Amino acid sequence: MAFSDTAVDLTSPELSPGLSQDEFSGMSESHSRMSFAGVPGAPPNRALLWDKENAEADDFLHEPDPALEKMLDSQMAHWSIIGVFNTAMLCVIIIVLVGLFAGWPIYRYVILGGFPNVAVSGGWANSSGQIPSIPGYPGLIDADTPTDLYKRTGFDGETYNLVFSDEFNQDGRTFWPGDDPFWEAVDLHYWATTDLEWYDPDAITTENGSLVITLSEEPDHGLNFRSGMLQSWNKFCFQGGYIEFGLSLPGKPTAQGYWPAVWTFGNLGRAGYGGSVDGMWPYTYNTCDVGTLPNQTWPNGTSPTAAKTSGSSDYGGELSYLPGQRVSACTCPGEDHPGPNVKTGRGAPEIDILEGQIAPNGKQGSASQSIQMAPMDAGYLWLNTTPYIQTWDTSLTTQNQWKGAVTQESASLNTLTDDTSYEGAGWTSYGAEFDPGADGKSLTLTRGCRLTLLISTGRITWAINGSQTWQFNADAFGPNEEAQIGQRLIAEEPMYININLAISTKFQEPQWGKLEFPGHLRIDYVRVWQKGDAKLGCDPASHPTSDYINNHLDLYQNPNYTVFTDSPYTKPKNSLSDTC
Repeated sequence: MAFSDTAVDLTSPELSPGLSQDEFSGMSESHSRMSFAGVPGAPPNRALLWDKENAEADDFLHEPDPALEKMLDSQMAHWSIIGVFNTAMLCVIIIVLVGLFAGWPIYRYVILGGFPNVAVSGGWANSSGQIPSIPGYPGLIDADTPTDLYKRTGFDGETYNLVFSDEFNQDGRTFWPGDDPFWEAVDLHYWATTDLEWYDPDAITTENGSLVITLSEEPDHGLNFRSGMLQSWNKFCFQGGYIEFGLSLPGKPTAQGYWPAVWTFGNLGRAGYGGSVDGMWPYTYNTCDVGTLPNQTWPNGTSPTAAKTSGSSDYGGELSYLPGQRVSACTCPGEDHPGPNVKTGRGAPEIDILEGQIAPNGKQGSASQSIQMAPMDAGYLWLNTTPYIQTWDTSLTTQNQWKGAVTQESASLNTLTDDTSYEGAGWTSYGAEFDPGADGKSLTLTRGCRLTLLISTGRITWAINGSQTWQFNADAFGPNEEAQIGQRLIAEEPMYININLAISTKFQEPQWGKLEFPGHLRIDYVRVWQKGDAKLGCDPASHPTSDYINNHLDLYQNPNYTVFTDSPYTKPKNSLSDTC
């Protein structure tokens, strides 16, 4: 609405034409100052009413005119160049989002053979186990792994899918705590095998497309040598499958002393942290019997006889010095146990894919491929003949005569290696394919006679350069009547990876005159395949570890606890030796 721009002096006796003094006589004093904004209480004033003479240029905007609006609408361009461009960009964004969240997963699952629903206990995985794809951060499968390796046919004839790989192609990686999502180097002395080196994270790096662990002759923490051990403990774990390493071994194949090793270990024990390992390693046992007790003897210490007499003469015939299975199938209700219940035996089993050594002839390298077990058979005499084991080339692969001692029983075979794959001159692959579990399944056939077959469901097959070397079936560690123990299992625990280079008189006496320092263990890649549904993660529902580790964190972070009793924790009660 338009108002007059003429100022009106309400106090002047000279009023505008047409106005009389009487028209203001009824105003109260409070209304002597009128509002020109139409405040209630202002009296009518004809001077402020709309008049054509007071019209303003924008008055038409306030006067609806249907005819004008119709004309303007007909002149409007509904599709301009900018409008078309904006619409096209919205369509592109929608297509990209649908492709990212629907198209790519469908392609990955159908064309590339699926993807696991994994839960990895890495520092950058969320509580649901999802691992983000972040530029600069590695995923479970290294982008540098050739896609033709995403599938392999197992030694059992089944299809295996790649679930983890690290090609180590990025130079300059470091492995101090927090540096890497899947790996961490330890900083300690590995006293358990009387090693002569200190494990220092600075001894491990990546260069020229491979992981390099350097063992050098230099003082470190009062020891004469420095080297490294790399672990995926509590970061990447898996249950069953095929694991393979591309390796170049240290030194020369004729110089004895270097001890390179690649192996897997149960997540409830952290290698190098004795308090966590004590009573866990190398147990892989789910039976409640004397095998869970200290020294494999009943509380009175007198039986079974095999536990007192069939062991090594170096220990007076004692079979075992182990403290007993800490969290066994005999655990009393309500006691400290990782789960899923107190009747499930738990431990930290060990599978060695390679321990490098020099062959007895002193002229060639040799690979020890083995499994460690507890409780132990009488005399450490596991069933080492067909059909319990199988070898493929007896000219290269022979049984290790050492079968165990008071801390472990070992099933081990040695295979001669390619003597060119040393100090970066060449590469050899070493692998192990294993199905967790044990036998214990019987099949009875009746046709004229009754025949009962014991079917083994657990096995390990080792390989070098893709060719099988030997196979171990679970029933080779079946029930042992003399020792009064039951079936030992092929590792069902979530297993993590260890890679290390050591020097110790307990493995092979070093030939100091032949050894050249430094020595380098080079790893071209680590790859893991699994068949069927992927079983990844360090805290699976079937064998949880997270709560137990968090509730006993000192055991896994303080290497000065050499045995469990050094810690402030109490050993769980065993129903065979304690009152529940």
